[in-house]
Amino acid sequence: MNIILLYAGTVLIWGSTWLVIKYQLGLVAPEVSVAYRFALAAIILMIYCVATSKRMRYGLRDHIGMATLGLFLFSANYFVFYLATYDLTTGLIAVVFSGIAITNIIFGALLLGNPIRPRVALGAAFGIAGLVTVFWPEIQNFDLASQGSRGLLWSIAGTLLASIGNMASASNQRRGLPVLQANAYGMTYGAVFMLAFAVIGGSQFNFDSSPLYVGSLIYLALFGSVIAFGCYLTLIGRIGPDKAAYATVLFPLIALGLSTIFEDYQWSVGAIVGMVLVLFGNVLVLSRKRRQITVE
Repeated sequence: MNIILLYAGTVLIWGSTWLVIKYQLGLVAPEVSVAYRFALAAIILMIYCVATSKRMRYGLRDHIGMATLGLFLFSANYFVFYLATYDLTTGLIAVVFSGIAITNIIFGALLLGNPIRPRVALGAAFGIAGLVTVFWPEIQNFDLASQGSRGLLWSIAGTLLASIGNMASASNQRRGLPVLQANAYGMTYGAVFMLAFAVIGGSQFNFDSSPLYVGSLIYLALFGSVIAFGCYLTLIGRIGPDKAAYATVLFPLIALGLSTIFEDYQWSVGAIVGMVLVLFGNVLVLSRKRRQITVE
């Protein structure tokens, strides 16, 4: 699939999931909802892989890599982001999560030996600055003495966990593990980890049969997990975790657009300036010399 289409699919789908996650909170405990989400996503992917005769037998080392992927990218990070949603607005959480564009550069250098490209780092910095400008009113009114500080810490923790998960995916792909099969097993392991965590924590395994909860669960499992992760992790394998992570810088703008339509969000001068900074950063990150395209 074309890189631009992979980017567009990732940004549009994940940009909407911040709003949809809110519909998962309430009757069902966050860890149980995360387990439901990735169990359903894993079943969908497993059925597809088997139906299309994908290779599904792998060695112990490969399963360790896929379990690592599941722990950091398909369970623990989402659990803490669900917790953060209780205390922070989704816009502020999206701002924190967009920092993965920077943490991926750092972890990529530390764990994978990737070079830190100045253009990518500069573009990510412009993107983060733009997002801070877009959400400055929320940031300015954020009180560290309130429960929001806990939400901020959860958001930072979730971002770091997701970034380590990105490194696990990049490492798996370097060893030749296909994205689809790795995701299928990774989501299976992620669901198992969350189920075990819920059992140990004494969580109640109930279910909300309301159309809003069921619809949001299906959307998060099919689109937010199966399709979007397939696009995003394919990007990591093709262009590296630093450039792929810049798609996450655009998520809050999609969320802001949805707020404009469904929540009557009023655009300010700061929001417009921030959007321009984000787009400029995007140009810096994605632009490269023509001679490099054939190599990559």
